[in-house]
Amino acid sequence: MVGGASDGWNSPNDPENPFNWSPVRKWFVTGLGLLASFETLINGTIITVAHEAINHQFGVSDASFPNSYWPVASWGFGGATFSLIVLPIMEDFGIRWVFLAIYLCFLCFLVPQAVAQNFATLVVTRFFTGGCVAILANTVAGVIGNIWSGDRARTLPISLYITIYMISSSIGPVVGASIFEYLSWRWIGYIELIWTGVLFPVFLLAFPETRASAIQSKRARKLGRTTEAATELKNETQGSAGLLIRLSESIKRPLYMLFTESVVFVATLWSAFSLGTIYVFTQSAEQVFNGLYGWNATQAGYVQAAIVIGELFGFVLCQVCNRWYFASASRNPEIPGKPIPEARLYAAIIGGVLGNTGGMLIYAWTAYRSLPFIAPAIGLAMVGMGSTAVVISIVTYLLDAYAHLAGSAIAAVGLGENVFLALLPLATQSMYTTLGFHWASFLLGMISLLLAMVPFVMLRWGAQIRARSPLLQEALVLTAESMSGPSEK
Repeated sequence: MVGGASDGWNSPNDPENPFNWSPVRKWFVTGLGLLASFETLINGTIITVAHEAINHQFGVSDASFPNSYWPVASWGFGGATFSLIVLPIMEDFGIRWVFLAIYLCFLCFLVPQAVAQNFATLVVTRFFTGGCVAILANTVAGVIGNIWSGDRARTLPISLYITIYMISSSIGPVVGASIFEYLSWRWIGYIELIWTGVLFPVFLLAFPETRASAIQSKRARKLGRTTEAATELKNETQGSAGLLIRLSESIKRPLYMLFTESVVFVATLWSAFSLGTIYVFTQSAEQVFNGLYGWNATQAGYVQAAIVIGELFGFVLCQVCNRWYFASASRNPEIPGKPIPEARLYAAIIGGVLGNTGGMLIYAWTAYRSLPFIAPAIGLAMVGMGSTAVVISIVTYLLDAYAHLAGSAIAAVGLGENVFLALLPLATQSMYTTLGFHWASFLLGMISLLLAMVPFVMLRWGAQIRARSPLLQEALVLTAESMSGPSEK
């Protein structure tokens, strides 16, 4: 059972409850969210292929430091800053209006990004577009949680969402290259502005409200009465004080969990490094393929399509490994019938060892002029596969392990990811120049191998590690209570 009169719905089968929507409607709404994630997250890396033209336009030099990466770094810092504030905003206004308002803000900030007359304007406006995209991505994740109930139903949409998140970051240079090959760098911004503007009416007309209390509050106003949920929502949000209190809690809890929960800290470090590595390729691919084959930035942008192909394989790998996850329910001593959270990490083992580490080593030791470009490109594809498998495994593991606190745990991971994607590539130019193509990639491969040991530790001692965390024990109790209560629909 997913709803009843006691939680603000007229009956357990109330058709307005998002959990009771038809599968067709759920997938339509999920598809809208995935489309929004894809077309906005491309913004992060789409201009990387045009860095030389931008440098020339604004008199910026990369001779001693990769200053051309600052527009991408500021985008990441914006995401890290803004991602923590989404939850209290959605609490007050519902998901639909937050999504539309932030999407409109994103659209507005794309204008000065496209017509910037100096480098500082480009850096500052991308800080705000990065912040808007982070909130939009969190909103889409919230939509999935609001309409899909239960592990089995939610696994595929969450996996698709994370895969789209990874693919859009990797395909940005490919899309940017296809534009920049024929038009000036400003047309990258113009075309992005066009497709973002065209899609806004679609989202305005079709994107529904999915937050339960917002739906109940709207229904109560139509009927001229108040529901318990509507009254609670009104009391909680009266005045700015209520919003500021929840905003403070929204920021403090993920930070608290990041620095006090070893599971969250290690998960953040591993996921952030995996995503940061994808952004490293926006820098290293041009260095490597230019140094080996004399390719220009556009050609180096196209080769990053190999990462996208690998990310699709990573998604498939996770769906195969989900069978092992659900099969673990038969041997769970803590909550019989409930899959073991650590069983989510099987895909991460394959992705971390074979994908990230193996791919980096291939990328390192095929970096010879005598070898065809397809050899290091295969390494890129393997890293794409591994990174996607790792991030999907981590997010779904945190959802299972932390239950009602999973949102804060994932917010901590998102914070780390944005910081890493902002900072890690700033060291790429120096690292690949100083260490050389072979040893720079080898170093990244060894870091990946070290992090890939995490799931082995969790599979062996996961229950003991969780037993030492009060928050994980609280989540375990709540999960056990929900398993013994009414069944999920």
